[in-house]
Amino acid sequence: MTQRVLAAIVAVAAALGFAFAAVSTSDFVAHLDRQVHGIHCSFLPGVGTADVSGTTGCHVTLMSPYSSVMRESVWGGIPISLPAMAVFAYLVFFPLALIALRRTGDRRATGFLLAATTLPLLTSIVMGWISLTELDAACKLCIGIYTASTIAFFAALGLFVVAMRAPAGATATTATRGGDAPFERMGPAPRIAARGKRIGGGTLPGGYSPEQTIPADETVRDPVALGHAPTIDLASEEAAAQQPRRLATASEMDRRGAPDRRFGSSPSRTSPDDAPIGWGVLGAAFALGIAFVVLPVVAYAANAPDFDHYLGACGTLPSPADPHRVLVPLGPQTRPLAVTEVLDPLCPACRGFEQRFTGLESASQVSRRALLFPLDSECNWMVDRPIHPGACAISEAILCAGDDAEDVLAWSFEEQEAIRTATTSDPGAAARMASARFPALARCIGSPEVRARLNRALRWAVANQLPVLTPQVYVGDTRICDADTDLGLDWTLARLLERSASR
Repeated sequence: MTQRVLAAIVAVAAALGFAFAAVSTSDFVAHLDRQVHGIHCSFLPGVGTADVSGTTGCHVTLMSPYSSVMRESVWGGIPISLPAMAVFAYLVFFPLALIALRRTGDRRATGFLLAATTLPLLTSIVMGWISLTELDAACKLCIGIYTASTIAFFAALGLFVVAMRAPAGATATTATRGGDAPFERMGPAPRIAARGKRIGGGTLPGGYSPEQTIPADETVRDPVALGHAPTIDLASEEAAAQQPRRLATASEMDRRGAPDRRFGSSPSRTSPDDAPIGWGVLGAAFALGIAFVVLPVVAYAANAPDFDHYLGACGTLPSPADPHRVLVPLGPQTRPLAVTEVLDPLCPACRGFEQRFTGLESASQVSRRALLFPLDSECNWMVDRPIHPGACAISEAILCAGDDAEDVLAWSFEEQEAIRTATTSDPGAAARMASARFPALARCIGSPEVRARLNRALRWAVANQLPVLTPQVYVGDTRICDADTDLGLDWTLARLLERSASR
């Protein structure tokens, strides 16, 4: 495989990675209008209808804390797919520049390209590990980026290995013209064909015998081009014309490209054009790569929308007091600022919010408590059908658990799909599954006492005029807008905490 082909493979793989990262960035930016949008999740970037169910691995990845950085400074943060686009764009540009400048055999330049492709490869390894171990999600767009990064790296590695094995200065030849100083001729010197003739005129420079016969049909280097001036008796034009014409074979082409030793030509040396690329040039290339990444990130941050006017604009709790202790404590309750979560233990959006919230740095600054609001018509008269079948029984189990409520909630989040599926065909399945997992709660689940407590929790929701949806989040008595509970959670929570602390 030639060096140009390897460089082209790097460029093509980088272009593919750019396409996957561009689709991911587009999906992320679409949410900046604070509305719900579908997300593309395909191995063919941008092809197919955007998914709005929120169940794909791409949705889980996009809404996770790992999809962007600087979330407390910019609403939603800077999507990591944006600098990924910039890196891939650079990896398209650089190998194409090597091809155009005929530097695909330069050891320093190909080593620099190899180092550049290492960045997306290492990033892909880290993000892939996070997706599998932390998010338990397989994002097709992410897999496309990982694959493109891997192909680009190994193609760059192959290009570097070929460059290291190739002799330096293979395209420059050096010869001496009589007693003059050495001169250089780029490319193979002109050649002539002599067929079975002798060279007369005495001993030639380089030790070539005047009596030596040049084999018939042998191609040799032009002695004049090598600085010699022998007289060569060529075959007559008529005899030469009778010889059939043919294309040179591959071996003949190889011989033409190699230094001819029969006339004592001196070893090849590198011409100025074939000298290794300078460190200053590589430094400029590195600075250009930094600019490729920094400029779009700065432009994105500078043009990000300002949503300060939405803080506190989505309602408050008119009656936040909890005389009947219907709010379930989650974690330490000694911190001055309270965060109230309205959740359904079998709600996928609630599970996603819980994963995002617990990963926030600011989560350690608040006392969390939860209001159980099951979207299940078995116990909730505000819904006309079981949106999440089994949510009533699981909510009762959480209320029964007391200090172990977080363990039951975590289990319900992990087994959401199984519980809902089982309860759809068997209304008593959720209670049996909870009792089997937590035997100490078996007698409490379904008892009149716990059902009355769950009913009081629903009446607390009515007293505070809560909408019938989950999740809902309140910092103090100020509600976080629904659009800010996913990508904008870090930004919004940090500002609400700052506002509450200044009161």
